[in-house]
Amino acid sequence: MILLLYGFLGGLWVFIFNSQYLLITLLGLEFMVLFTYFFLYYYMLIFGFNLFICLIYLTVSVCDGVLGLSLVVIMVRGWGNNCFSSYNLLSC
Repeated sequence: MILLLYGFLGGLWVFIFNSQYLLITLLGLEFMVLFTYFFLYYYMLIFGFNLFICLIYLTVSVCDGVLGLSLVVIMVRGWGNNCFSSYNLLSC
């Protein structure tokens, strides 16, 4: 249980403090989503609820990951790198 909290807080730390590159930021976000899924699955097993909600959450999180990866590909093809400091997002 405490490992789930440490994993989530580690992902939050990466998401907040390592925001120089878009790919690292998205990796921290996906790490938080993964540990939220583990936490949800753990409590669904303990309290005996239906695990179908976990499957729906996992499907939505996969769609979130695919959307983030496609944004990285679009930005790398448009600007040449994934560093936040080189983007001028107001010019879009």
